[in-house]
Amino acid sequence: MKQNRITTLFGIEKPVIQGGMVWISGWRLAAAVSNAGGLGLLGAGSMHPETLIEHIHKMKEATDKPWGINVPLMYPEIDRLIQIIIDEGVKIVFTSAGSPKKYTARLHEAGIKVAHVVSSSKFARKCEEAGVDAVVAEGFEAGGHNGREETTTMALIPQVRKATSLPLIAAGGIGSGEAILAAMALGAEGVQIGTLFALTEESSASEAFKERCTQLEEGDTMLTLKLISPTRMVKNDLYCRIMQAESEGAAVEDLRRILGQAASKRGIFEGDIDNGELEIGQIASAVKQIRPVSEVMRQLTEEFEEAKKRIEDL
Repeated sequence: MKQNRITTLFGIEKPVIQGGMVWISGWRLAAAVSNAGGLGLLGAGSMHPETLIEHIHKMKEATDKPWGINVPLMYPEIDRLIQIIIDEGVKIVFTSAGSPKKYTARLHEAGIKVAHVVSSSKFARKCEEAGVDAVVAEGFEAGGHNGREETTTMALIPQVRKATSLPLIAAGGIGSGEAILAAMALGAEGVQIGTLFALTEESSASEAFKERCTQLEEGDTMLTLKLISPTRMVKNDLYCRIMQAESEGAAVEDLRRILGQAASKRGIFEGDIDNGELEIGQIASAVKQIRPVSEVMRQLTEEFEEAKKRIEDL
């Protein structure tokens, strides 16, 4: 993998960014990805401010490589979170779930690079207007919260590439070196990977969640909760109750009652595989064992180079 605008922007060796996933992306995972040459991200969305500070301090001890934080802009204490990031000297922030316009200038004033996650070319253009440094275009193959457009990664990337001149990162369903090469052929300069890293030894997800995800077959995850926020999750008992309620015309409040409190924490972090919200991407069906991050990164690199040579030979 050659150096390009993404590796230069973030000061990393390989254009591979780890998704900042709730209940999964703690300091162990983020540090392992950064130490392997990619960009590790802490997932602030499931951390109380004090917890985030703890993970920031542990990151500083665990790696001298570049790393960052993923910040959902719907976070309840967003202003406090932004101030913590500035005070702690964090250098890279990935924002999502909202407009980056409000905080980008403030983060830039603190010397912080900003990337924003989008699900359409329209929002990519708005990111460029807001002054972000890079954009992540995420197709609906991705796990967790998704765009309402339901656009696949292969359809989305070339449209976003036409819409903006910003450095472009592809996300959603990327689980191999071949997929990285395909994303780059479509116009991306880097990739963001969630599911592969969620199912590693360093991930903070529960072992029960990881084991369940390695047993998935194609079609075992689906996009649901479209009335609240479209979410890709594993088909389990909770999913079936949601789907039945939706088919019967359930209102938003009815769906919230079915979900209950902290549904993603129950499923991902605590390991309630029947009644918790199990957020994972479509590519999970290709993952059959839990490995360390270093092995995943090495395999991605080898597959990329082999695929590149195969295409050149054609």
